[in-house]
Amino acid sequence: MEEVVPRVELTPRAAELVRKLRAEHGPLMFHQSGGCCDGSAPMCYPDGEFRTGGSDVLLAELTVDGVAEPVTFWMSRSQYQAWSHTRLIVDVVPGRGSGFSLEAPEGVRFLTRSRVVDA
Repeated sequence: MEEVVPRVELTPRAAELVRKLRAEHGPLMFHQSGGCCDGSAPMCYPDGEFRTGGSDVLLAELTVDGVAEPVTFWMSRSQYQAWSHTRLIVDVVPGRGSGFSLEAPEGVRFLTRSRVVDA
């Protein structure tokens, strides 16, 4: 049986931060746009706060231990075309990200790393 490679995964540090943010803000979602600067980083919002539509692709419904519901991960369709051959690994690094993303006051930011997957 062929192993399914997840399109998106969280590092243990990212999962820990998601649990903390979920406890403070309720259900969560991620969106990664094709913008410049902070717009090219995964942004974490209360679920439904960022409006998605036809220009977005739902890449994953992440299961996080300690979080009751899946955390959705969306990407702009234009950026997905460039990243469709990769597995996205959401990590946490020190520093300040966008003021719109929920982790901004924590002194850390989410960061997407990637690995090429077989076509």
